[in-house]
Order: sequence, then C-alpha cells, then structure tokens
Amino acid sequence: MVEFTLWDIVHQLLLALRWTVGLSMIAFVGGGLVGLALLLARLAGWPGARRGVALYVQLFQGTPLLMQIFLTYFGLALLGVDTSPLLAAAVCLTLYTSAYLTEIWRGCVDAVPRGQWEASSSLALNLREQLRHVIFPQASRLAVAPTVGFLVQVIKGTALTSVIGFVEITKAGQLIANATYKPFLVYGCVGLMYFALCLPLSMWSRRIEQKLRPQP
Repeated sequence: MVEFTLWDIVHQLLLALRWTVGLSMIAFVGGGLVGLALLLARLAGWPGARRGVALYVQLFQGTPLLMQIFLTYFGLALLGVDTSPLLAAAVCLTLYTSAYLTEIWRGCVDAVPRGQWEASSSLALNLREQLRHVIFPQASRLAVAPTVGFLVQVIKGTALTSVIGFVEITKAGQLIANATYKPFLVYGCVGLMYFALCLPLSMWSRRIEQKLRPQP
C-alpha cells in the first residue's frame, strides 16, 4: 500500500481534472460545429437531409454512451487508424454531443413563431439571410440555457472514457484508490470535484433560463 496524504490525493486528482476539462471542451466545441452543420443541412431541405439527420440523432440518443465509446475505440483500430484513448474519446464524445446539440437547437428554431419565417420571406430574404437576421437571433436566446445545461452532461460523460484507459479524473481516482486502499476517501474527492465543476454551470443555466423566461 502506498501512503498518500490527503493533499497528495487532491493534487493528483487536480492534475487529472485538466484532462477532464480539456476533453469536455474538445467534445463541446467539436460537437457544436458538427451539430450546427447538421442543423443547417436539415433547414436547407437538401434531399434526404432531414431523414439522415433524424437517423443520426436517433442512433446516438438510442444507444448507451459506453457502447459508443467501445465501438469508436475498436472501430477506429479496425479501420487502420492508430488509435489512442484520447483520440477515440474525443471522436466519440464529439459525435455524441453533436447529436444532442443539433436536436436541442432544432427545437429552439422550431419554437420561433411561424410568422417570423413568413415575415422574412415577404421581405425577399433568402434562407441564409432569414437564418442570420431573423431566426437565429431569436432561437439563440432560447438555446443558451439548454446548451449550457447539456455541457454538464458532457462533463459527467467523460467519466465513461476511463474504460478505454483514458486517464481523466475518474480513472485517476481508480488508480489512486487501488494504490492506497482508500476508495471512500478517493472517490469522495472525485465526486466533490465533479460537483464543484458542474454546480456553477447548472446554476448559470438556471439563471439564464429565468432571465429569458417571459414575464407575466
């Protein structure tokens, strides 16, 4: 058994926390870009785009994230890609995030009153101009709160990447617990760090939602 002080445990977990935050940002930014592209393809009405995007969303929403991580990790290797845990985790979480974000944003666009589309069409605006000047400014106000709220789910989802050997905070906690035989202390610290990371985002999401809620 390795003798670790509480500070040693916290210090090692904080070093691993950087990877949790980094992977979350990669997944969220990458997923946002892919999700926006999927949303635009759906709104553009390209042949098969609506059905294809819907199938993509259902695929990722209808299967466990853990299974998606396994399939990505081993699937990339079968394709001849020199796979690392970081690459597989980033690719999988990016695709997973994009599926949810495109559906969140689609709902926000659909929530814009139909009259706004008709009014912008009467001004002879094309689709790009409609989205840029009329629809997206209104939809973005509705999308901020659920988008920030989903970021919390992405952060917690990074814990599952420990199964393929990616050393984020959960995997680091497992390694430290195995070395110190203090699982309650170690995992208690891991839980508190997740809580400290996610609570401000959850509170911010609720505050934004309250600010944007129509007043009676």
